[in-house]
Order: sequence, then structure tokens, then C-alpha cells
Amino acid sequence: MLSTEKLALAVGDRWSDSELGEAVALLTRAEGRFPAGVRTLPADLVKAIQRERLLAAMIEVVTEIGYSNLTVQNVLTRAGISRPTFYEQFEDKEDCFLAAFDAAAGRMRARIETAAAEAGPGWRAQLRGGISELLGFIADEPAEARMVIVEARASSPRGLLRRDQLLDHFAGCLDLLVREDLEEAPSAIAAAGVVGGVESVLYARLQKGETEDLRTLLPSLMYFAVLAYAGHEAAAEELDDAALA
Repeated sequence: MLSTEKLALAVGDRWSDSELGEAVALLTRAEGRFPAGVRTLPADLVKAIQRERLLAAMIEVVTEIGYSNLTVQNVLTRAGISRPTFYEQFEDKEDCFLAAFDAAAGRMRARIETAAAEAGPGWRAQLRGGISELLGFIADEPAEARMVIVEARASSPRGLLRRDQLLDHFAGCLDLLVREDLEEAPSAIAAAGVVGGVESVLYARLQKGETEDLRTLLPSLMYFAVLAYAGHEAAAEELDDAALA
């Protein structure tokens, strides 16, 4: 069920808290579906909420049965929305999947980038903050994380491209961050290797359903990342600090 807070984040600030609260109350009373004949809410708000319900349903279903087995009907059944309403929003299942991927990836990026910016000066502190928040996102939103990290690999060529673009974005951010601090410019390939390595570790964990205690991976992931830029001695500090904590 969409909370008022999540709904506000998803549909923006075009509507008042009272309208969003009324929408959530209606959905709650009707087990997630708008009652027939409801006309008190703005039509645009109803449409926006229906879109968010379809995206949420896509994320849930694709993580359960996989993209290749998924049909539009699976999404409709989970969302409790009619087929005509679906096609008012999306062209087909791929279009819906890509929109859901973009929404989940956007939330992931926002959390990571905010945490990194607030972690303090220095590339290692900011990288640690970003990786820690990534692990927190996976723990808080396992379905969204699985969709972005696991299911996109096995979706469609456009879905795979979205995944690659997301990894390229993180690699670009890391490369820029490190270049600002290190005296000797690192190889541009290093950032892609670090991001790809972290993603591979998380992919394996999510694929196996091993999402508990993910935060314990932070020292090892930081060791791997720092090793690429500052060598073993500096990287070992990440493991030593964790052992002392």
C-alpha cells in the first residue's frame, strides 16, 4: 500500500496533503483499488497514482517471476488496474519495466549521492558514505534493488542499456571524485572496474537471496575500491578500522 509520504515523493508536489491523504484513505478502504465512480479527486492525481501502482506492481512481479515470464496481465492483477488504463500509461510491458527501472534507479541514485555529499571531505569518506547507503538501500528496498541489479540484466536490450548507463554514471562520479583528491590522475578504467566489481558482488548476493547483514560487506568493498587507487597499505586501513569498530 502506498503511504502518503511515498505517494508525495512519487507524484510530486502538485497536490495538497489533504488530496494525497484522501487518495491513500480511499485506497486503504478499497484494498488498493479506487472505488468505482470516485470523482472527488483531481483526474490527473488519479492517473498519477494509477501509474505509481503499476510501477510498484511491475517491480514486485518481475522480482518474483522474472522478465521473460512476466506478462501485462500479471501486472494488472497485482495492481488491480484495468487493461485500458495500463495502455493509457504504457505501450507494452517493456515500456512499463523501463519506467519502473528508471524510478527505482533514480531513488537509488538520490540516496547514494546525498549520503556521499554529506559524508565529509575526502574521496574515501564520500565513497564509504555512498557504498554504505547503497547497502542500506538494498536492505530497505530489496525488490527495487533486485530489479535494478539483477532483473535488468535478463530483461531486454533496452533494459540492459539502462543498466549499463547507470553503472557508467556511477563510474563517472567515482572517477571525478577521485581525480579531485589524488595528485596523480588515475586510469579512467579504474572507476569502471571498481563499480563493476561492487555490482558483481551485490548481484551474486541478491541472486542467492542473501540480503541479510549486507552492511558487513562495507569494509571488504572499501578495501577493493581503495586498493585500485591507493594500494594495499591504504586499503588495509579499511579492514583495520572495521576490526576496531
